[in-house]
Amino acid sequence: MATSNLPHHISQQFDKELEDIRSKVLAMGGLVEDHLQRVLDCLSKGDLEAAEYVAVNDYKVNSLEVEIDSDCTEILLRRQPAAGDLRLVLSVSKAITDLERIGDESEKIARLILQLESSRPLTIYYVGMVGVGYHVRRMLRTALDAFARMDAAAALRVAQEDKEIDTETDAIMRQLITYMMEDPRAISPVLYAVLSLRALERIGDHARNICENVIYLVEGKDVRHVALEQVEAELSLPREART
Repeated sequence: MATSNLPHHISQQFDKELEDIRSKVLAMGGLVEDHLQRVLDCLSKGDLEAAEYVAVNDYKVNSLEVEIDSDCTEILLRRQPAAGDLRLVLSVSKAITDLERIGDESEKIARLILQLESSRPLTIYYVGMVGVGYHVRRMLRTALDAFARMDAAAALRVAQEDKEIDTETDAIMRQLITYMMEDPRAISPVLYAVLSLRALERIGDHARNICENVIYLVEGKDVRHVALEQVEAELSLPREART
């Protein structure tokens, strides 16, 4: 784990509480990333056991969200944090919501795969989206790393990749529609693939949200619904963040 950049307070207990919620977010992120990787193993290798694991273990992600949210509420009530400390607690609260939804999307893909006939192997309909899956997983991992290091420049770079995910998704979506038009028997499995692809796209959206929270945490500026080009121009980020 990266060294914390959190400010120090007179109360060492307060320092510990802030560091604890930050560490729990990273632990939750690791769990969500593991579930996503298992789903990708299923898509790329036909590992149905991996899909079954994700389908029945999503409750662990939900439990962590509830626990961290309770910790944030407790800090707000007892410590009444201000400035950067308040931004940290608010950022954590928003980040765990996105992580929980990423977990939900991974579970959705797992259950869609399991609903296919057990004798039917995963076909080209799913293999074509594996590249998107690994791209969003890299986005998630880098977003969590940016959160751990409180690195707004890295967060901006990751957020910029969301447009690439959209482009990749649109290309695969056109292929899937073509499959349905050419073979009516493919409609059912292709529809499952379309839903899975959209779930991966939403995971990329949530990874971008986490990055926007990192920028808010570090820079104190809410960049939601703001064009990334404008964010680049307005924030005092290192030049390499804009490459």
